Amino acid sequence: MDQATNSKTGSRRRRVGLIALLAGSALLTLGSSISTLAVFTDSKTATGSFSAGTVSLTLSPTTVFTAAAVFPGDAGTQTVAVTNSGTGTLRYAVTTSATNADGLGLAGQLQLTIATGACPVSGTVLYGPAALGSAAFGNPATGNQSGDRVLAGGASENLCFAWSLPSGTGNAFQGAATTATFTFASEQTANNP
Repeated sequence: MDQATNSKTGSRRRRVGLIALLAGSALLTLGSSISTLAVFTDSKTATGSFSAGTVSLTLSPTTVFTAAAVFPGDAGTQTVAVTNSGTGTLRYAVTTSATNADGLGLAGQLQLTIATGACPVSGTVLYGPAALGSAAFGNPATGNQSGDRVLAGGASENLCFAWSLPSGTGNAFQGAATTATFTFASEQTANNP
């Protein structure tokens, strides 16, 4: 054999060896990937459920007074049940606005007292006796304010609203009329210092 034939035969052997090596390597790789597919696995799930709380203030009755033909020296009372029908603790405050459409200013003459408890017996005085038109306790601003009332979820309390037209009210108020609106503003206490 000559050198050229030896060189061709060696090259062929190397190519055949290289091909065999590559084919064997491919079979090993294929075999290893097949074996990685044969593993045991498991998984589990967990859930989270959320619902927001509520703050819901209800009043009974919603009409505190209807007083007609009032004369100096007259008075009246009404128990108002304040209920937190929500799920979270709330605090509330009361403010009043009064209209004097006739310009006579009866709201400034009528006296009002707001106290805890049912009428006619009442507890702590929250407002008055003072002018109906400026009746207030607590503060409707956000956060814990002096005088705010606190009610847990589902709790209620009674307030006694007592009015009077003083006997010294002058003749200038004869036939006068006024309407008062009591606003009960509530807010959550949770995360609201």
